[in-house]
Amino acid sequence: MSTHQIKTKVLGYPRIGQDRQLKKATEGYWKGEIALEALAQAGKQIRKDNWLKQKQAGIDYIPSNDFSFYDQMLDMSCLLGNVPARFGWDGKTIDLDTMFFMARGLRPGATAKPSTTACEMTKWFDTNYHYIVPEFSPSTKFTLSASKIFDEFKEAKDLDIVTVPVLIGPVTYLLLGKGQAGFDPLSLLDGLLPVYEDILKRLSALGAEWVQMDEPVFALDLTGPQLEAIKKTYEQLSKAAGVKLMVTSYFGELRSNLQVFVQLPVAGLHIDAVRGSGEAAEVARGINSQKILSVGVIDGRNIWKNNFTASLEVLNQAKSTIDAGRLIVSSSCSLIHTPLSLDQEPKLDTELKNWMAFAEQKLQELVQLRGLLDGTTGKEVLTANAAAISLRRQSKRIHQDAVAKRVKAVQLKDLNRLSNFLQRRGSQVNKLHLPLFPTTTIGSFPQTTEVRNLRAQWKKKAIDTKQYEAAMEAEIKKAVEFQHEVGIDMLVHGEFERNDMVEYFGEQLEGFTFTANGWVQSYGSRYVKPPIIFGDVFRPRPMTVRWSAFAQTLTKKPMKGMLTGPVTISQWSFVRDDQPRSLTVKQIALAIRDEVLDLEKAGIAAIQIDEPALREGLPLRKQDWPAYLRWAVDAFRLSCSGVKDETQIHTHMCYAQFNDIIEAIAELDADVISIETSRSNMELLAAFESFRYPNEIGPGVYDIHSPRVPETAEMVDLLMKASRVLPSEHIWVNPDCGLKTRQWPEVKQALMNMVRAAQQMRTRVKLATH
Repeated sequence: MSTHQIKTKVLGYPRIGQDRQLKKATEGYWKGEIALEALAQAGKQIRKDNWLKQKQAGIDYIPSNDFSFYDQMLDMSCLLGNVPARFGWDGKTIDLDTMFFMARGLRPGATAKPSTTACEMTKWFDTNYHYIVPEFSPSTKFTLSASKIFDEFKEAKDLDIVTVPVLIGPVTYLLLGKGQAGFDPLSLLDGLLPVYEDILKRLSALGAEWVQMDEPVFALDLTGPQLEAIKKTYEQLSKAAGVKLMVTSYFGELRSNLQVFVQLPVAGLHIDAVRGSGEAAEVARGINSQKILSVGVIDGRNIWKNNFTASLEVLNQAKSTIDAGRLIVSSSCSLIHTPLSLDQEPKLDTELKNWMAFAEQKLQELVQLRGLLDGTTGKEVLTANAAAISLRRQSKRIHQDAVAKRVKAVQLKDLNRLSNFLQRRGSQVNKLHLPLFPTTTIGSFPQTTEVRNLRAQWKKKAIDTKQYEAAMEAEIKKAVEFQHEVGIDMLVHGEFERNDMVEYFGEQLEGFTFTANGWVQSYGSRYVKPPIIFGDVFRPRPMTVRWSAFAQTLTKKPMKGMLTGPVTISQWSFVRDDQPRSLTVKQIALAIRDEVLDLEKAGIAAIQIDEPALREGLPLRKQDWPAYLRWAVDAFRLSCSGVKDETQIHTHMCYAQFNDIIEAIAELDADVISIETSRSNMELLAAFESFRYPNEIGPGVYDIHSPRVPETAEMVDLLMKASRVLPSEHIWVNPDCGLKTRQWPEVKQALMNMVRAAQQMRTRVKLATH
């Protein structure tokens, strides 16, 4: 701990390892290539490296238990002994195999079919990180059932680092879980709090001074009973803790929750002063004279260099109200949402690199800001920072006059199809000649090592473009032949040329740049390398037409063109922060519109524009939804409304609750929407039923996030549930998502089962009508 009065803190640090060691070790263990001990050692080394890096950087409050082999919410379920009965837990200490079984539906190294489906997965607030959803029922009991948090605290202490253990707060844990219809998870609070008390007492006995209690639900619209539950929670825990509690809110403003937040009877509070910068002074005035205040001015969600002048203004507002010894300079949220270090990017454009800060650089920014605040850092640091901010603002690489003119010229007619859905549907039926319950996939097929190596060789110029394209065509041909063999009705080319559904497009659009090692965790061992949008976006040339057009020459069946939508490209990139996101999305929509029209000209009769991030991008407060949904829906419509009636527009959305935005989804006016529903057992269709969604729907019947292969009977059961709430002629049959991350043997069997399920459904309907 430094001798500075003002301290520094981060809420969490990237856990993937500098060279993605965690992914390699975890997947190696799942495949049976390494032992459990080797996996555990890999995790231990990553934790050690992270703690020492933060200590050497000068961070005072260093987190522990921010590491996870899969997901922090899943870790919390294991710690609390909340394991659904279908996983057959024996009630003893929960091990890694049980945790992985819950996440994936398959025990590591298992060759037999798993007995159940994995736990549901959904997005963590409005990020691209996914968490495993806790399951609750009136009979749910909690008991301390894992030692991870204690083991890791002791590991750090052995390195002479007294860390701040991180826990998901009780109310956030309950509110983000899933219960039976009508069941209030907060009814479990009385049974949950004693387990938290036990955890805190054990941490105190081990020598913990502070415990970080993450309650990001403070950024949501909370009801009176929910706020009362938070007050009750911390009144009880603060009395029994034996340690100081730091309650953290992040991802948004406190707004109407502010008064409850500042009055919590805890030793410290943390606010997100990036998304809630205007509240720092009010929070500082509202806390009592003993409370510590952690002000998160370093953005944990984006990669742009911090504007020290702006951050110091926020910090000085807090400092003018509270003593320096009660002030902490912090990251806004955990840094797991940012890449590790710019030092791993030697080839990144020098000018652009000077505008950025990854996790390691953010540690330096925290220490520099603290020094500027208490006068121990020279003003030359502030001068250099201001110069970098100014150079970015004035750079000629950011703004393109032609893009601005085109955006300004967009009219209402550009957002509307020629005819309504019923009229379009007739044209599409006549053109496509599809059977009842038509089968398709979401776009990608397995990316084998051979395919990835081909792309890598081409990028390194080890093979020329002619060789690369011939190899890609061979892969596409095999995929088309397989789809013919299985009996898929609407084909895809397989996306073998694509490294990532966002990065692939960003590489071909102006206004983007890319990293070599800028990986962040999406879920489990799934890491992504988000593009960086630094300037105005436009499409200089066609991006996908060459591959879709080639694939169409191989079949008489309709070939579906595959694109990523403008909202998702923005949401899954590190987006520029010097203009409204809505404007950036509109620019991307115009680029996608050009691609859609070129695909149509090339003879592609169906075009899918994926928007899995549409729900994820919703503001956390409902009062902010209408403005977001207006420009997000308009962007989708702008991207696809230039086509003829006979061209079928599809879209795809990932795990989400659709009830509260179903009107906006209908307003997209896509001819077909495919959604992930298999893990939720078709529960998500309730929104479409009650709304009487007018267009066609492909409810996923095959969970691609698990290696298990569903039986035909399971898929038929799901389709039967769908057919009870949707017209049979409006139902498509498809997997939940793309198949890129799966292996060919499981994909082939699953898709054969899926086609059989569709065939059985057609037979059932035929028999029912005779």
